[in-house]
Amino acid sequence: MKLPHHPSTTIFSFIFIFIFIFLLPSSISSQTCQRSCGKLPLKFPFGSDLGCGDPRFHQHVSCSQGNLMLTMHTGSYPVTNIDYINQVMYISDPSMSTCSCTQPSKGFGLDWDAPFSFQDDNIFALLDCSTSSSPIFQSNTLYTDKNNNSKVSLCDNQGTSICSFLYSCRAISTINLPISTCCVYTPVDLGPAFEMDLQKLQCSSYSGFYSFNERQSDPNSWKYGIALKYKFSVDNEYPSSCANCERSYGICGYFSGGAYSSFLCNCPNGINTTNDCYFGANYNYGSRLSSWQIGTYLAILLLGLPIDFSLVDFEIS
Repeated sequence: MKLPHHPSTTIFSFIFIFIFIFLLPSSISSQTCQRSCGKLPLKFPFGSDLGCGDPRFHQHVSCSQGNLMLTMHTGSYPVTNIDYINQVMYISDPSMSTCSCTQPSKGFGLDWDAPFSFQDDNIFALLDCSTSSSPIFQSNTLYTDKNNNSKVSLCDNQGTSICSFLYSCRAISTINLPISTCCVYTPVDLGPAFEMDLQKLQCSSYSGFYSFNERQSDPNSWKYGIALKYKFSVDNEYPSSCANCERSYGICGYFSGGAYSSFLCNCPNGINTTNDCYFGANYNYGSRLSSWQIGTYLAILLLGLPIDFSLVDFEIS
């Protein structure tokens, strides 16, 4: 028996096939947030793009052309590694002097609102400082030494050996500087401004490292760079919503609306949800047709059967 032909069915068939072929694939795209930036794995609170990770970190840490970068008011710095267990980010400063290269630098500082602090293992050595006019050697009326002198150095007295090792490096030794121009800087977190302004300190460069690599007398083996601690929140607890999202193979992100940001879970199929990526989740941008629904409707259309589209609950965005 020949099935009756409905003109409305033909029209809806063309419309549905057009949506299926041209519009639906663009609405269900691949996962927006990436799991890595170059060779570095990305996990919360860091993200690859806008809307990924924690919004407090995005303005300071971003992925650009496969390179994860930390940006502060003093410049942009490549991220070399992230220890997610101990919550430490390691960066390098291209202007920093090391045992293999010495060069002028403006210093390093953290933005006042940056969610980072300096790890205790950091050691900063200021190089080629003016012993006559640098404020690190200037008098301080608030403190006096045992001889009642008010000139108190901001350098660590135990850092002399570190300066000796650094100044023995071939790149630094060619400058032929006296050890007295080197200062292992001791202010906690670089002072209240988290700033190491070499111009104000009247030092031409600095060197920083976070590990002797078990070879303290060999500066060529030291791990040069800066180690920064980060926290998830005031109590430093991992967000439960993010943990649930990651268990369902999602990536934690956010939707920014005005002054506030709401949590989003970015799923492998490109859909954002408010909790996790398991079926039945609350979708943020409307529900989509599942693969079996699409197949069913397409088969019906090809057979020429009528469909009541008022019963089809989907949204193309």
